[in-house]
Amino acid sequence: MSTEDLTMTEASIPEVPTVPEVPSIVAAEPQAAPARPATPDAGGFVWGTGRRKTSVARVRVKAGTGVIKVNDREVDVYFTEPQHQAACRAPIEATNAKGLDVFVKVHGGGITGQAGAVLLGVARALKGYDPSFEAVLRERNYLTRDPREVERKKYGQAGARRRFQFSKR
Repeated sequence: MSTEDLTMTEASIPEVPTVPEVPSIVAAEPQAAPARPATPDAGGFVWGTGRRKTSVARVRVKAGTGVIKVNDREVDVYFTEPQHQAACRAPIEATNAKGLDVFVKVHGGGITGQAGAVLLGVARALKGYDPSFEAVLRERNYLTRDPREVERKKYGQAGARRRFQFSKR
């Protein structure tokens, strides 16, 4: 056999059928959505939802005089503790958006959970109102939901971690 017989020319290579491209199962890195203003509803409000423990706050923001109402009451009347009042105002003061009216409907959980839900809801509504606020709100950690929840009670125990007293006899 000669070396010419062993080499193959392009014409002698058999045609291999092509397989159509199949999308990869491995997910690509998630891309951040471009920042765009949320469109106001028919009343001119931009909405934001906040959650903390079992509390849910639905927040509406629009240009106005700087009123903050929680469940149709002033924020200082609804939240009596200074730290809860400060939590509700924190995103507004951080962004210096004092000329906005904020209306909140909050339910579930306790007072601390509700204050945390209002904080997150106001921050999300402000971000939707003006996307330039996002950097300040994210820097102060106002756009991050607190994931802590109450651990469930297990059967055969007095609580989530608490056991019944052990008796050897």
